[in-house]
Amino acid sequence: MARSHVIENWNPEDTTAWEAGGEKIAKRNLLWSVVAEHVGFSVWSLWSVLVLFMPEDVYGLGAADKFLIAAAATATGAVLRLPYSLATAKFGGRNWTVFSAVVLLIPTGGALLLVLDPGHALWAYLLVAALSGFGGGNFASSMTNINAFFPQRLKGWALGLNAGGGNLGVPVVQLLGLLVIATVGNTRPEIVCAVYLVLLAVAGIGAALYMDNIDGRTADLKSLGAVMAYRDSWLISLLYIGTFGSFIGFSFAFGQVLQQHYLAGGDSPAQATLHAAQIAFLGPLLGSIARVYGGKWADRIGGGLVTAAAFVVMLACSVALAAVDSLPVVVALFIVLFIASGVGNGSVYKLIPDSFEAVSWKKVHDQSLEPGRRREFSQVSSGALIGVAGAIGGLGGVGINMVLRQSYLDTGDASSAFAFFAMYYVVAAVITLSFFTKVRRRTSTTQACDALTYGERAANAADPALVRQK
Repeated sequence: MARSHVIENWNPEDTTAWEAGGEKIAKRNLLWSVVAEHVGFSVWSLWSVLVLFMPEDVYGLGAADKFLIAAAATATGAVLRLPYSLATAKFGGRNWTVFSAVVLLIPTGGALLLVLDPGHALWAYLLVAALSGFGGGNFASSMTNINAFFPQRLKGWALGLNAGGGNLGVPVVQLLGLLVIATVGNTRPEIVCAVYLVLLAVAGIGAALYMDNIDGRTADLKSLGAVMAYRDSWLISLLYIGTFGSFIGFSFAFGQVLQQHYLAGGDSPAQATLHAAQIAFLGPLLGSIARVYGGKWADRIGGGLVTAAAFVVMLACSVALAAVDSLPVVVALFIVLFIASGVGNGSVYKLIPDSFEAVSWKKVHDQSLEPGRRREFSQVSSGALIGVAGAIGGLGGVGINMVLRQSYLDTGDASSAFAFFAMYYVVAAVITLSFFTKVRRRTSTTQACDALTYGERAANAADPALVRQK
């Protein structure tokens, strides 16, 4: 018999239910969420690979045009994260994951047709690249869905793994591009598109067969605006511009920056493409892996400390990149920059549930929230901020590409762009050290105090999380 894909009365904080099978269910959904998000990220960053196959004398697109194409894809992915963050609660995590995989067949097929027939106007490439941004929206729906499946003590690990596995879609599509270039040359970009048409089908079918919908979840547009009433929501969003915005922005731009270095060094377009592709995937790959560790370290020592350390490293790399022009040094600094941004990606997302755990306990203490609704408030608010911060952070990727584009137009290199990025990282580091290095301690202290004060009320409200705290 076909099993039901709807779960009722899901409570990951109930350790008895978790150990009796809840953990297995959560990890199964996490697995296929990672697969679907991974393929979505690949489609989102598809044009970071395709532009390497598109010499200016054939397609009529210069370096500035290609940075603009990357910005179009990044912008759509960022904006769509807002509605996507509500979609899993409205339509179900399984249902939306299937839809979000299938809809990406449209921009992938469109990209295949464009690269097969050079000579289109710039707007056509911008349109199809923008549609590929639907793959970026997948991140918010996937993260919001997984946030609901795991208990508070494992959210940093689960969200870090989910995000890191999704981010790996960027280097994987770039590795596929390298494989195509190395085997058949830089004249067959349609192969990359064709492979992802198949992988999207696999992701959609796998999600349909093995994922679940959690019954009783609600999607409220007001929650998106409500979370922005809290100071921490704005600050976390600014931090995410610096971490994820850097990761996705540099993921789109790294190959092009390398290609320009090789062309300036005298390589032919074909040689420059191959040499850039051989290196470009390393940054996103290591950054994606580092994201998982950022989440784990944040679980152990706190998201604020890990995030602050990441920004300090990113600042140092940006200052150095603004000053040097040696290709080996540029590559090494870019790699470290990617790793630091990946660590920051994982640790910033730990700040979200931690912050709203603290807010929820404070509201219970102030008697502005019933103890029985505390866990729901924390989860709904965290999910909403995942969408908002993801959207705002994604816009950082747009900024990365637009600043790089302007830098190349003005000076022919990226030096002034990295000077600007360094200034942002200074601000982000100061914000993190000032407001978030004590979030974890504040949360645990508030829990311990309020559990004693409101234990009886928790029992009456049948809130298992609070009963155990008593």
